[in-house]
Amino acid sequence: QVQLVESGGGLVQAGGSLRLSCAASGSSFTINTMGWYRQAPGKQRELVATMTRGGVTNYADSVKGRLTISRDIVKNIVYLQMNSLKPEDTAVYYCNAELRRIPGGPLYMYFGQGTQVTVSS
Repeated sequence: QVQLVESGGGLVQAGGSLRLSCAASGSSFTINTMGWYRQAPGKQRELVATMTRGGVTNYADSVKGRLTISRDIVKNIVYLQMNSLKPEDTAVYYCNAELRRIPGGPLYMYFGQGTQVTVSS
């Protein structure tokens, strides 16, 4: 079984910064893409940022220039540095990993339990 554990959420004022971390643990897997999604109250879960194993990144337009994703491939950790935060960034942030259990095998999608980020105006 694979577990994703997030940390780093909290309450911050508008314009402030937070850094989220997510560590993947378990046995016998290779992670392809890791990233972050978020879900605000009353809204659908949306992609925030992802990074492939090769370092290719993808960001939601709403966070470009303010949020930065990075990864430690060896340790299976993904980070999200969030700067210039806005009240509309308030949401539960979920870590995501797309992985294979065997080389060439099917891809599986995992999500963490989520961490709350609240930005006050």
